[in-house]
Amino acid sequence: MPIVIAYLLGSVSFSFLAGKLLKGIDIRNHGSGNAGATNTMRVLGVGPGIAVLLLDAMKGIIAVLLGRWLGDGGALLLVLCGVAAIVGHNWPVYFGFRGGKGIATTIGVMLTLAPLPAVFAGIVCILAIAATRYVSLGSLLFTALLPIFVWFMHFPVEVFCFSLVVFAFAWFRHRSNIIRLVQGNENRLGSRKNNSG
Repeated sequence: MPIVIAYLLGSVSFSFLAGKLLKGIDIRNHGSGNAGATNTMRVLGVGPGIAVLLLDAMKGIIAVLLGRWLGDGGALLLVLCGVAAIVGHNWPVYFGFRGGKGIATTIGVMLTLAPLPAVFAGIVCILAIAATRYVSLGSLLFTALLPIFVWFMHFPVEVFCFSLVVFAFAWFRHRSNIIRLVQGNENRLGSRKNNSG
């Protein structure tokens, strides 16, 4: 039951809702077409983008806590609730299964399951974005470093396996961004081109 609730919670698209409430648009038809914080920032502005980032992260935090409140609190259940929230964000049942890329929700899940690895990977992510203005690069580095930090800090094997799933999710969802990064034409933060997000 907590896993189902976590998926339904993850399916709440704050980016989509922000677009409808603030401009009466479907944000998936603007900017990069991605229903996430980066595209929200690009289309609606910095304030709405940060709000969506925080709300999407909260979905991940609450999803894991649901496993503690409604379940046995075991590592496997917490991980499955986190996966369900990310799946919900990426493929939301309420919005035709067209969602975002799950990074903000992943941040919330990992901050709850493995705070220090999430913080250390987050610092690298922020530095990469600050240096390059490529949000996608920061996101990819974040998910790539999570399994390494989780492993060396000796978190439960369930959390390590989850970090590998997160890595696979993120890199699959960012496959077009990876191609553009290699080609050198990925959109930078602050640009309003329609080819990234």
